[in-house]
Amino acid sequence: MESEQLRTLLAVVDEGSFEDAAYALGISPSAVSQRIKALETQLGRTVLIRARPALPTESGAVLMRLARQQELLRADALSELGASDGPNPSLTLVVNADSLATWALPPLARVASEHGVRVEVTREDQDHSTRGLRSGAAMAAVTSVADPVPGCSVRRLGAMPYRPMATRDFCQRWFPDGATVAALAEAPVVVFDRDDDLQHRWLRRRSRRLDPPRHLVPESTSYAWAVRLGMGWGMIPDLQRTPDLVELEPGGVVRVALYWQQWKLRSPVLDALAEAMIEAAADSLTAPPARV
Repeated sequence: MESEQLRTLLAVVDEGSFEDAAYALGISPSAVSQRIKALETQLGRTVLIRARPALPTESGAVLMRLARQQELLRADALSELGASDGPNPSLTLVVNADSLATWALPPLARVASEHGVRVEVTREDQDHSTRGLRSGAAMAAVTSVADPVPGCSVRRLGAMPYRPMATRDFCQRWFPDGATVAALAEAPVVVFDRDDDLQHRWLRRRSRRLDPPRHLVPESTSYAWAVRLGMGWGMIPDLQRTPDLVELEPGGVVRVALYWQQWKLRSPVLDALAEAMIEAAADSLTAPPARV
């Protein structure tokens, strides 16, 4: 496998099409197609799903991890050699929305500034954030998954406590006698997206048959704002708690353990990012629960 073939595969997936990859690489679409075809012929298997956007096959995901590792190691080497005209290394990672909205941006900004790196963040629910690691799209992830993805190491970050909360007016309207099972079956709830299970995780403590009306608001700050506007109750992290919200159930906390997963790759930049994220998490998160 030639390095230009791997860089081309990476460009096609990152840019979404052969034409956009050609523009990013400064070559013709025909040259992009020839490189990908030569790579597939050499391997005897397809590496791309020809769609819009283009997606890697299972074999392509393996090669994408290799391509990103080569790109990062090359940038590290040029930096150590003092090559001022070398490319800035790129760090791709997955971070859950609530971490991104609260504690995760300051360490990312510091590493980007101090090391001159380009940071590409993909937002994903913490329960599903390892998909980027498996596909080769990301080098690291903040995730609730404790089991390491093949080829990755895991370090514990801490836990984000979430509490069922709503405005006082909402509680007076929907829960005049408290958050009873009957009231919870009728009161609307704000859910982050269709993958978000936090609200139902708490509801299942009360009854396994509850399925209240749902509003979907898929952005962390807007989600908390929707709860404060009285659209429904929701699970609010302690880091976003405000005085105008009250708990539906005192002590009804759900703690989501978070972990840092990254490729097993020795890179000064990637190591600096890991240490910065772990340090920031230690200042912002609580001790993780005994069980995930």
